[in-house]
Amino acid sequence: MIRFLLGLASHLVLAAVALIIASLVVDGVHLQPGGFLVAVGVLALAQAVLAPFVFNLARRYASAVLGGIGLVSTFLALWIATLFRGGLTIDGAAAWIAAPIIVWVVTALGGWIIMGVIVERWLKRREEDRLLDRREAKRR
Repeated sequence: MIRFLLGLASHLVLAAVALIIASLVVDGVHLQPGGFLVAVGVLALAQAVLAPFVFNLARRYASAVLGGIGLVSTFLALWIATLFRGGLTIDGAAAWIAAPIIVWVVTALGGWIIMGVIVERWLKRREEDRLLDRREAKRR
């Protein structure tokens, strides 16, 4: 349960960071403060739902494109996020090409760093501490 909640928090934070970076770096990507949280939530949820769906479709019908699944699902998630007015807008072909790449890189690297390194180490230390506490409790 803790791993799930940490993963959820990680996805939300990374989606927020990715959208902010994309809006700062890419002309044509605009975030409105009033809808920022909605855009972050929609993007994180859409990525979580779409990634396995797109992967399964590609595996079944177009296995040659499996490497680009993250980009495709990020593109679709950004498109869905733009459907909710007042949060995220993306204008122009160049922005629609650059934004998914930036968001995908930030969320993929961030997810690997946060979940794969920081959280895993923290959970491992936590489990080791629990085992030590149990051993000490048995000795008493």
